[in-house]
Amino acid sequence: MSTTPPILSHELHRSLQLQLPGEAEPRWRYPYGGKPKPFFHPLRTPAGHCVTLYEPHDHVWHRGLWFTIKYINGENFWEERVPFGTQQIEVPPTVIHGIDGGIKWDSEISWERPDDAGEVFVEHRQICYRAIESSAYVLDWDIELTAQSDLLLDRTPFTTWGGYGGLTLRGNRNWQETRLLFSDGSTSDRPTGILAQWCDLSGKFDGGEDQSGGIAIFDHPENLRAPSPWYGGTGSGHYFNAAFLFHKPLQVAAEQQLHFRYRVLVHDEIWDVERLQNAYTDYVSTSSF
Repeated sequence: MSTTPPILSHELHRSLQLQLPGEAEPRWRYPYGGKPKPFFHPLRTPAGHCVTLYEPHDHVWHRGLWFTIKYINGENFWEERVPFGTQQIEVPPTVIHGIDGGIKWDSEISWERPDDAGEVFVEHRQICYRAIESSAYVLDWDIELTAQSDLLLDRTPFTTWGGYGGLTLRGNRNWQETRLLFSDGSTSDRPTGILAQWCDLSGKFDGGEDQSGGIAIFDHPENLRAPSPWYGGTGSGHYFNAAFLFHKPLQVAAEQQLHFRYRVLVHDEIWDVERLQNAYTDYVSTSSF
């Protein structure tokens, strides 16, 4: 694994971007301003394969990798059809460079009701980037949500193709023979509430023989309702999320805090269950930064 430090670019009030010397394209970009919610796009594997999709024509609010909740007190924080809620970052993230090229940043995020009618959550979000080997890196998410009033967190019922919400990935359309793999070794093209410690989306890319890669989300065992229900699909969608509200809504009292931790693993090649489970075990037993 290269010891050359990565190059982090920060466009104030707009985005963070990371590029490694010798790589033609940025490894990732995190726009935190200018859109209704912060997100990652692109996310590229170390070999340069983009695993995210930005604003597909049928779901223009899908942007790479992001975190949100469908309904809060009946108001929509998912689709961006007026009226809708937003996540606002007024002060640029605080960035710290760690050992071995690791990077950590902290943000205070205001979840604003439609039409600036007030806050529902104040969020402290910390994300840590670290390369774990030459062909893989991780993004560790630490999310703390403080309710500003009594709240009901909800989703569209599955009977109307709902259940989604939480940390979400919309994958690149140029991804072939994809599969969603779960921690029990099962696979599904259309998971709807499967409980698992982690989920991995992997498949083949154009660009030559044996070009493949994937992205996994690890649900921390101390998270609310762990192991997480998972919602998603392969095919043209290439979509999945850790849908903690899939089976039922959640009532939150004013000033109550919700804490979520996830590891996002971006990797070349198609990892098997054993390799992914070893990576998950490493996540839950060690610090990321």
